[in-house]
Amino acid sequence: MSRIGRAPIQVPAGVEVKINGNVIEVKGPKGQLSREFHPEMNVELADGSIVVTRPSDEKQHRSLHGLTRTLIANMVKGVTEGFTRNLEIVGVGYRAAKQGSKLVLTVGYSHPVEIDPAPGIEIEVPTPTKISVKGIDKELVGQTAANIRDVRRPEPYLGKGIRYEGERVRRKAGKAGKA
Repeated sequence: MSRIGRAPIQVPAGVEVKINGNVIEVKGPKGQLSREFHPEMNVELADGSIVVTRPSDEKQHRSLHGLTRTLIANMVKGVTEGFTRNLEIVGVGYRAAKQGSKLVLTVGYSHPVEIDPAPGIEIEVPTPTKISVKGIDKELVGQTAANIRDVRRPEPYLGKGIRYEGERVRRKAGKAGKA
């Protein structure tokens, strides 16, 4: 049995969970999330906790068991606490700014790059070299942060570009082995 899949998910006070067949809706203080899961996974709500069970020990059911439980746990955490992904900009003249709800990046191209956040995503720029992506949907927060990073990925020679906070960039020696 999956160690992750068999762990019950505690539903905190102020969070409402509705299970309609294979669609689960979670409503909390930060917002509401809804997601459709595999129809063969059994999700039950019992005395303040959500339990996910699988019908058999087939490979596909074992794979879906832990995944389903983790996705539901992320929904519960998202509507109570929310998720944040921080990015850093490294490079001379590289910076970020906000114009309304848009993020404007100046990262060495001939033009500034504008990024519109998806609904439910909030982008903050505390300093010109730091970006914070916030939201209640973990998948959407991560994808938005990845899209921002893809505008100018960190390059291996000088390390310039947009990177996740704490990300280590493997550096290469330049021509003739200079360091």
